[in-house]
Amino acid sequence: MNLPIEDYALISDLETAAMVGRNGSIDWLCLPRFDSPACLAALLGTEDNGFWRVSPVARGPCASRAYRPDTLVLETQWESDTGTARVTDFMPPRTEVPCIVRVVDGLSGSVSMRSELRLRFHHGRVVPWIRDTDSCTVAVAGPDAVWLSADGPVRTLDPEDSTIFDFTVTAGHRLALRLAWSPSHLPELPAPLCVPAETVLKETGDFWRHWAGQCRYQGPWRDAVVRSLITLKALTYAPTGGIVAAPTTSLPGCLGGERNWDYRFCWLRDSTRTLSCLLRSGYRDEATAWLDWLVRAIAGAPADLQTVYGVGGQRLLPETEAPWLAGYEGSRPVRFGNSAVSQFQLEVYGEVMDALHLSLRAGIPMPAHMWSLVEALMGHLRRHWRGSDQGLWQVRGPRRQFVHSKVMAWVAADRALRMGKLLGRNGSSGKWRAMRDEVHGEVCREGWDTEQGTFVQSYGSSALDASALLIPRLGFLPAQDERVRGTVRAMRELEHGGFVRRYALDGRGAHRVDGMHGSEGAFVSCSLWYADALAETGHREQAREAFERVLAVRNDVGLLSEQWDPDAGRQLGNAPQAFSHIALVETAFALS
Repeated sequence: MNLPIEDYALISDLETAAMVGRNGSIDWLCLPRFDSPACLAALLGTEDNGFWRVSPVARGPCASRAYRPDTLVLETQWESDTGTARVTDFMPPRTEVPCIVRVVDGLSGSVSMRSELRLRFHHGRVVPWIRDTDSCTVAVAGPDAVWLSADGPVRTLDPEDSTIFDFTVTAGHRLALRLAWSPSHLPELPAPLCVPAETVLKETGDFWRHWAGQCRYQGPWRDAVVRSLITLKALTYAPTGGIVAAPTTSLPGCLGGERNWDYRFCWLRDSTRTLSCLLRSGYRDEATAWLDWLVRAIAGAPADLQTVYGVGGQRLLPETEAPWLAGYEGSRPVRFGNSAVSQFQLEVYGEVMDALHLSLRAGIPMPAHMWSLVEALMGHLRRHWRGSDQGLWQVRGPRRQFVHSKVMAWVAADRALRMGKLLGRNGSSGKWRAMRDEVHGEVCREGWDTEQGTFVQSYGSSALDASALLIPRLGFLPAQDERVRGTVRAMRELEHGGFVRRYALDGRGAHRVDGMHGSEGAFVSCSLWYADALAETGHREQAREAFERVLAVRNDVGLLSEQWDPDAGRQLGNAPQAFSHIALVETAFALS
């Protein structure tokens, strides 16, 4: 059986990440980047697909675990009949190659421990060749080499099985294990394996504490905000500034279902909220790096604008399936890559314009060609905004005239006009103003359901969509407009166990719009949008309650996935989810 999603913690070196379970097992690790093939993939299959467990020989869940305050250093404590031990897991911020360090401390008595490593390269499929050197065990498969060093003798049970290290820790005794990746054609021992564990532990803790100390938020939920910001930083690909939506793929929105997507890439949706979250929290360098990544990624013809790109800005993310992986709790198919790159989504034009406008207002240096980019994007949007698209939720059903997409077309025109005024560039303002007015009128006419008293999901539909909660935040209508207030009231229909679905289910418990089978959980980000909208419309106590319901479903180390199942009391979807944590920070600021 797979562990519950909420049983996993995250460690990261700002270029990739590992998922560590409460049983001491790392069940997901992609090397050397977030979007590289996994070499530990038990998360999406079985132990035969790769894991690295460090725990007492008598297996079981840990007694307790927590991150060291204001860091991404994870401490897990184990108690047995004979004593107590602690395992400290972390990844030093990348300097040369990725490295995981696992430090075991005896706290009392004596505890028999075991490290068991089973590597399976190419997403849990390829068994490596394993050899021993004077100081390490080396596993090689194709372009990849993984080196394991330990403060003691390591033995390989079988070339196709596991590498085992049995040891006993007593009170005051410390032992370290280190795993590092390198290209297989390089024969040298990776440099991180030569640095004392105590040194890199101190340096890693100092790095995160210094970074967290820059947080400007001083409200009542500071611990939750700092943990969310650390998580967002951990999901940043430092060389480019891109931020992945999550470090995982194919964790399902419906257990046993097909809603399994690869989130190890960078989405343009929520670009502005990402920037806003970083800027208001005091992280200008990260905000600038994210903007730089965005501007590089979208370079090219406006017609080729995508909703998702790779961490390096790459456009081709071919979607494939992995039939050799059983899927998380039998949820298949397991997918790598994401075909959303080929979808047409109007809303990304508004996201880009909104992000550029926010950056200009914040005084972030803008590229010299920015205004040419604005004119090119607006020229294309003026010709195509009337068309249908796949919408914010990237539905795999038929294209529709989604209301949120039209609102974001309005946002694009509005922000282009505002940037023109700031920069003294008003040559196209007449055309953009006419477009803005036309879009606004059409949305208020075609996207409004008089009978229900709410904005709906798409023209001609009566279905609700949580994206309508963003209308006041985007400035499309003021929060006190009766149409906004009516829309917020109508969203009670999307509530489930105190949380908010992204759109409604049909009578069979499935969604009517997205072309997929099965239901899904409530979306964490939508639940937080609801809290924001409640606050904006004057219902601050209800907003606070909605926010604190979300805080209550974080896991034991403060992490959120994409969705929450109120019936089963479980997290669903890829985890930890950047959009969920961004929304948490934004709501905390709004309510403070």
